[in-house]
Amino acid sequence: MDPKQIAKQMIAFNKAAFDNNFSAMNSLHEQTERLINKFWEKSPMFPEEGKKAISEWIKTYKKGCEDFKNTVDDNFKKVEDFFAEKK
Repeated sequence: MDPKQIAKQMIAFNKAAFDNNFSAMNSLHEQTERLINKFWEKSPMFPEEGKKAISEWIKTYKKGCEDFKNTVDDNFKKVEDFFAEKK
């Protein structure tokens, strides 16, 4: 089998594995976020500024995850393009 083809298959496998794992972690995060938000709605003991701080933290986390995913996708694309150019 052609080494170039093997490399392409390895890249495709790793990209699929990353996408599936990232999706699973993202789903877990969203479920946890919904659970925490329901808890906050019912909890009179948690101060409002604490809720705002946690909300900002969650927004920052989501932005970081999006940036990370975009960076990984860009790098997979660069590697795929590299092997597509080689002949």
